[in-house]
Amino acid sequence: MNRRNFIQTTALGAAATLSPFHILAKESKLKVGVIGTGWYGMVLVKAGLKSDIMEVAAIADADENHLTESAEETAKLQGVKPKTYKHYQDLLQQKNLDAIFIATPPHWHALQFIAACEAGLPIYCEKPLSYDIKEGQAMMEAADKAGNIVQIGFQRRQSDAFKTVQKYIKSGNAGTIRQVEAQIHYAAKIGDTTIQEPPASLDWEQWCGPAPKLPYRPSIGHLSWRLEKEYGNGHLVDWGIHHIDTTRMILGLGLPKNLTAFGGIYKLKDQITTPDALTANFGFEKVPVTWNHRLWGPSEINPAYKNSIVFYGDDATIIASDHKMVIRPNVKDAEEEVRDIRTNDMQERHVAEFLKAVQNQDAGKISCPVKEGYNSTASVQLAMIAYEGNEKISYENDQLQAKNDVQGLLKREYRGDYKHPK
Repeated sequence: MNRRNFIQTTALGAAATLSPFHILAKESKLKVGVIGTGWYGMVLVKAGLKSDIMEVAAIADADENHLTESAEETAKLQGVKPKTYKHYQDLLQQKNLDAIFIATPPHWHALQFIAACEAGLPIYCEKPLSYDIKEGQAMMEAADKAGNIVQIGFQRRQSDAFKTVQKYIKSGNAGTIRQVEAQIHYAAKIGDTTIQEPPASLDWEQWCGPAPKLPYRPSIGHLSWRLEKEYGNGHLVDWGIHHIDTTRMILGLGLPKNLTAFGGIYKLKDQITTPDALTANFGFEKVPVTWNHRLWGPSEINPAYKNSIVFYGDDATIIASDHKMVIRPNVKDAEEEVRDIRTNDMQERHVAEFLKAVQNQDAGKISCPVKEGYNSTASVQLAMIAYEGNEKISYENDQLQAKNDVQGLLKREYRGDYKHPK
């Protein structure tokens, strides 16, 4: 019995009992297929290979140069050259695969994720989970039906600094948390916005897939799609989502009940299509959370906190970042305590956690299952809906309440012959 058949059997309800196959799986390397082998696809490959329990058996990409270069680099790293495919559908037909990494832009995630679920394969999928909220719901349903192991790429859940903050707040040392502020400010570097022919190696039609096919320019292609509304949906959805996810993890939050968002494109007009300055307010049931970003000008009044989450408690204020925790007691003239808590291998830990869960058929070891990935992704998508509608919205029981007609923003119509999964 191969691993895929084993997973499909368990998905149909058979008990995952210990077997000779199960023991073999612990001793042999997992064969992984990677969909999307650009910059971040190779980040995942390198992180996974450090675990020494996987081998990249296949890669797929719409760019011939990515395929060639990534195959050669992977061969140097692991000693075996993976098979290459232009289309992910062909990759999923390869018989010896044990798991899939999805590292394409988010407008492709839903179709690739659901296809991998239907193939009975465990999935490591980069964040955000989906491009729109209805896609995310369809992806949860597909994973639930398949019963496969899924890890969503919120690697900051592995940060020892954030884990320490979580433990500190849970212990009551900061008192009740009344408010949270999060921000990531930086000066965006925009690529060439001149409309031109795509590189000869890139199949732009395939790259755009179910999303609108915009005229190609380097500022919305490889690496640069994050600030393009049709592909990445902006800084909050790309970068801010990490801090919203971390806040949810630390405080045990679900989905926000109401949201507002205000901002615009002030300095980078005609260069990007998402806000270069934004304030979003998330009305979670337990606590209000405010997000701020600015993609130009000075990084922050205090540059040390340009990338941070601030938890305001009755007894102390906690400032948290990837590698640092600052405690400011709410007592006059009290000195702040600074703890440097570095975690330089968050990505490696997150990928290794997934691989070990697959190897041992133990979904209980996963830090960010699909439901958690959905809640964090939907939270920032809802904020962008509030921004687009320029109004306060509420969201409960998967129903959006708004004055303006923004219901359509829950689901984007697919292009051409592509069919939305919801």
